[in-house]
Amino acid sequence: MAESIAFDIAAELIIKFSSRALSQVGLWWNLKHDLNDLKRTVRTIKAVLLDAEEKSVTDNLVKVWLEELKDVLYDADDLLDDFSTEALRKDLLGGNKLTKEVRLFFSSSNQFAYGLRMGREIKAIKARLASIQSEASSFNFIPRDRPAEISFMTKKRHQTHSFVPKDKIIGRVNDKVALLKRVLQSERKENVYIIPIVGFGGLGKTALAQFVFNNERVKNHFELMMWVCVSDVFDVKLIVANIIKSATRQAPNENLEMDQLQKQLREIIGGKKYLLVLDDIWNEEWEQWVSLKELLVGGAKGSRIIVTTRSFKVAKITSKCQPHVLKGLSDNDAWSLFKEIAFEQRYTDLTDSGFVEIGQQILEKCGGVPLVIRTIASILSFKQIEMEWRSFKDNELARIPQNEGFVKQLNPSQSLEDIGFGYFKDLVERSFFQEVVGERYVGEGVRCKMHDLMHDLTVSVAGAESSIVDPNNITSELKHLRYLDLSSNPDIRILPESICKILNLQVLKLDVCTRLEELPKKIEKLVNLTHLGCKFCGRLTHMPPGIGKLSYLETLSMFVVDKNGSHGGADLSELRGLNNLKGDLRIRNLGFVENAKEKFKAANLKEKQHLRSLDLIWGDGTGDDENSLEDLQPHPNLKELRIVRWRGDAKFPSWLSLLTNLVNIRISGNFKHLPFFAQLPRLQQLEIVNCTELEYMDDNSPKGSQGEPESFFRSLKHLKVESCPNMKSWWRTTKPIDDDSNEDDTTVMGTSTVAFPSLSPLEIKDCPLTSMPLYPSLDGRLELVNTSLRPLKQTMKMNMNAKTPSSSTSSLPLSKLKFFLVDNIEGLDTHTLDECLQHLTGLEGLEIRDCKNVDFEGMQWEHLINLPTLSLATFPNLTSLPEWIQHLINLQRLSLVDFPNLTSLPDEMHCLTNLQRLNIREVPQLDIDADWYKIAHIPSVTHFDGPGFF
Repeated sequence: MAESIAFDIAAELIIKFSSRALSQVGLWWNLKHDLNDLKRTVRTIKAVLLDAEEKSVTDNLVKVWLEELKDVLYDADDLLDDFSTEALRKDLLGGNKLTKEVRLFFSSSNQFAYGLRMGREIKAIKARLASIQSEASSFNFIPRDRPAEISFMTKKRHQTHSFVPKDKIIGRVNDKVALLKRVLQSERKENVYIIPIVGFGGLGKTALAQFVFNNERVKNHFELMMWVCVSDVFDVKLIVANIIKSATRQAPNENLEMDQLQKQLREIIGGKKYLLVLDDIWNEEWEQWVSLKELLVGGAKGSRIIVTTRSFKVAKITSKCQPHVLKGLSDNDAWSLFKEIAFEQRYTDLTDSGFVEIGQQILEKCGGVPLVIRTIASILSFKQIEMEWRSFKDNELARIPQNEGFVKQLNPSQSLEDIGFGYFKDLVERSFFQEVVGERYVGEGVRCKMHDLMHDLTVSVAGAESSIVDPNNITSELKHLRYLDLSSNPDIRILPESICKILNLQVLKLDVCTRLEELPKKIEKLVNLTHLGCKFCGRLTHMPPGIGKLSYLETLSMFVVDKNGSHGGADLSELRGLNNLKGDLRIRNLGFVENAKEKFKAANLKEKQHLRSLDLIWGDGTGDDENSLEDLQPHPNLKELRIVRWRGDAKFPSWLSLLTNLVNIRISGNFKHLPFFAQLPRLQQLEIVNCTELEYMDDNSPKGSQGEPESFFRSLKHLKVESCPNMKSWWRTTKPIDDDSNEDDTTVMGTSTVAFPSLSPLEIKDCPLTSMPLYPSLDGRLELVNTSLRPLKQTMKMNMNAKTPSSSTSSLPLSKLKFFLVDNIEGLDTHTLDECLQHLTGLEGLEIRDCKNVDFEGMQWEHLINLPTLSLATFPNLTSLPEWIQHLINLQRLSLVDFPNLTSLPDEMHCLTNLQRLNIREVPQLDIDADWYKIAHIPSVTHFDGPGFF
């Protein structure tokens, strides 16, 4: 219950009373006796809080008593926070003990006066607590040291059954069909196939399982059908007994041992094709599930087990297959269910617009959840007056039962962020949050959605424990402040130094403060700071000295090297001890570091084992040690690495081969050659951009198909090579390769049948690359801009009947490609483009730009008949569109860009009946009004005479 917050606060206060800082405070201001009295009183009250919480559910006087107690406990917590802050402030003062005392005495917060004021506040809180403690005796509370088993995870749940009336389930047509198909299909290897149904409470998981269980085809399909409601307690012996009872219609002898029960169960299901529904499973212990599953696998081939659960974790434990995820009802089905119940008792019909309008507004809050709709609609069915419905919408709908608690740190070595993130993952697994975006690691900034109903529940549960603070009415609630978010404030240039007086601050977020120039000079005083976010703060000039003293820091989005030292900024050695850093770290202006070898080593990056992503950005500086990159070795746990604008003339560092967990690499700079990235087993994304000196990537020449490794970039999904004008070959070669040499040879290029089995997409731009690994299994996108046509020709001529890792059947190379872009490709003519399009049978988008040798009139349209999207750009000599465009009957989007001599559109445009969007830009000679009758049938037409975007 929400009132358990009082118990948690009391427990936390007792811990604080025992802290070293508070002991010092008691001695400094002669308050030790008063503090001990407070501690004893809080401990006495805490002993009865669990019982008080339980009684507050039904006793309003106890509820009021708890609310008053919480107010006092919060004030006491603030008071102890004041003491701890003052002690911390005293410790942070420089000088010896005598100097500190003198400075404190003459400071604005005179210590003598401070001690007197704190003494008065302690006595006031003692008196309030004593009054509340005396009232407790009238309630006859029973002291307890552990909560009763009444939480939402352990309370007794309703038992379900297998029967459902035929008309109970409204809608759910797709769910019914999909589930019946999975239950009745027999194309499975295993004898017993387990199908989980997942969704949060009230969605109708049980009802859907009941529908399947009572379906006539299902009844005729299985020899034996059983239904067991598992619910809270996952007791294997009890479940087995209930399965036997469901199968035989007779309960087994209660005195039977587990061994006898399991024999009886296996005899019952042995060799029979059965259907078993295990309804409402909450158990997330894999071992317990396995102990039950082992007893159920003896059924005949085609047996099915349906599991219903709120938890995705349960679904993963019980079955390897994808669960059937149940969502809210559609708007139409939700309204059908609502009106069937809500209007059942009313004498007026549905033509009463007032009731219908209010009903639909109420329905929006139900989130498509059948149980909620039924409950609310049944309440409304007895309300005959429109005003009663309106009152329910405005008032009663918001009253939701309360049930929540605090983040509990059981292990001091685990951060609160880790614990809180664990809670978040649990709520995701239980469908409280939905549509989660991100990789779900601490610090990434995961995004998700929540049903309106869940949002209202959260607000109701929080109650008085949360509030919205008016920025114009902030009091002094700040020395206690732990979390401060100033993100996305473009007007902030400099933060006030007074921010460093918020000594308890743990989180300071400054992300997207795009004009922020510097951080507070005395930031080292924020000794409790764990998260300092400054992403997209591009104007930061330096980091303040002393930032390395923030030993608790877990997030530091960016570290900026002072370009010329004029700001007195921190140097890289401040990073030495910050080994708790997690998530992303971007280091800027590395090119300006003096004594680079020494400072790079001092940064101690190889000890930062929790970092996920590291950006090393050189900027415009040239540095003073070309080999210093070797000294920026990160920890092997690193997942993402970006080296940007490297200005030295050196080899890539040798430590790359140690980063076996890397999934993402982006490189730019003056590298002449790069290492053999294929050695990294988990690499998924590789981007080589603006490496103007780069000549090759792999020092090993291709060995031919006989001497190749088993795989080549097995995990790579995204490859981009851009603006590398000197890179003609992937490998180091002894003789030049041009577009005409060995054009048909696909074996000497190496990895002819095992290259890039997972690649999607591939982008090669402004880079000759006449020789590279071929890519027959490429899926997704292929973008070729100002590059050689040779690798593409060789790829298309490969023999795909040979072993291809990503396909079990032979197919044409590039047959899985979805989008193809070619721009300014020398040697690309009409015949070659036609030949390419023959392979691209699954193409969904085609973009052709600035291809001077392509004659559109001579192209074969048959290959494009199923194409949905076509974009043509930069054809200065074209005066009319080709006739074959009328045959692209499945075309949905067409873009025409930079056709300076195109004067009209063909009459055949009316044949494109499926065209939904036509975008025309930089076609100055076209009179769109005169041609409007040809394109009037297109829903969306965009036309720009000059440069611009659609």
